[in-house]
Amino acid sequence: MSEIEPGGDTVFIPHDRIVALARAIFSAVGCSEKEASDIAERLSGANLRGHDSHGVIRIPRYAQWARDGVQVPNKTIEIVLDQPGFAIVDGGYGFGQSIGEQTVDIGIAKAKSQGVAVTALRNSGHLGRIGDWSERCAAANVVSIHFVNVRGSLLVAPYGGLDRRFGTSPFSAGIPVAGGEPVILDLATSTVAEGKALVALKGGKALPGDALIDRDGNLTADPVPLYGEVPEGQYPDPNNGPGALTAFGAHKGSGMNFLMEMMAGALGGSGTNGKIGEPKRRFCNGMFSFYVDASRFDGPNVSGAGSMAEEILDFTAFVKSSRPATADGEVLVPGEKERRTMAERLQTGLPLARQSWTDIVGTAEGLGVTVPE
Repeated sequence: MSEIEPGGDTVFIPHDRIVALARAIFSAVGCSEKEASDIAERLSGANLRGHDSHGVIRIPRYAQWARDGVQVPNKTIEIVLDQPGFAIVDGGYGFGQSIGEQTVDIGIAKAKSQGVAVTALRNSGHLGRIGDWSERCAAANVVSIHFVNVRGSLLVAPYGGLDRRFGTSPFSAGIPVAGGEPVILDLATSTVAEGKALVALKGGKALPGDALIDRDGNLTADPVPLYGEVPEGQYPDPNNGPGALTAFGAHKGSGMNFLMEMMAGALGGSGTNGKIGEPKRRFCNGMFSFYVDASRFDGPNVSGAGSMAEEILDFTAFVKSSRPATADGEVLVPGEKERRTMAERLQTGLPLARQSWTDIVGTAEGLGVTVPE
């Protein structure tokens, strides 16, 4: 397979090629070998699973953030408070692909020791696809729930409003299944993640018709109201447009978004996304996470239910037995589509809008990184 399939607006980049290029780019901005590799693997891993919004399209923005000091390479978390069952940690604005791993590993270790645990992460750089952390926990047989806010990133209008008041505030949960694939739920509380709007702006997959609201209150699929007009040679900035993303599910998603601010921002200590009369706060992610060692809770119970894995597998089969709503449709459970997409894209390569690939190449060349033919 060629590195770039000719013709059209989509190019297909083999996974190993984009990982190597991304690793070189992040090494060039000052990341250690491990951190550069972690960022490259996790960004490309998002594409493999079909979460293109949190994938390699973010390479140019991450590189610029490193140069501008928005995200700081090679940070080690600071332990603010350490107790047997919980920890409060500060990420020092380090790359979230490193800071998230360090934090989640603390949560896993404490859950293994205590049965249950909590971590509150403050001041992390962009944590990437939050499903990464649910998957990491599930691989250790730990159930996890993650509440995330995006301080300093006002992109989403609350239900019934026009003005931006929320970030995209993702939520993720992971449940291990002995002898089966884990259940992984990973979603933004906005109708679409900002990265999906960026993908659409760059010529990728189109957005649903209610993904954004313009300055006049009209729902739209056009990503331009989020970014405004982008000057030649500049990377799109979602802070510049007059419109906003919408919350998914109207008032329900808006309520969940508010909850993310309460859990990750207020309770977790990272700070919420705004205060009347105060300048916009510095960009970061906060993440409040719960961990449960599944082995402590597993086994038949007095009601006659089976083991945890048996219950999950039986219920999965029950859900999937529902008749499809369309002739060619299928009922899927959380994590199933991602696994199928990964198997396909490992064979075909990662599909990128041609402009997105051009931006990545331009970033590499600007840093003196050689792009393979």
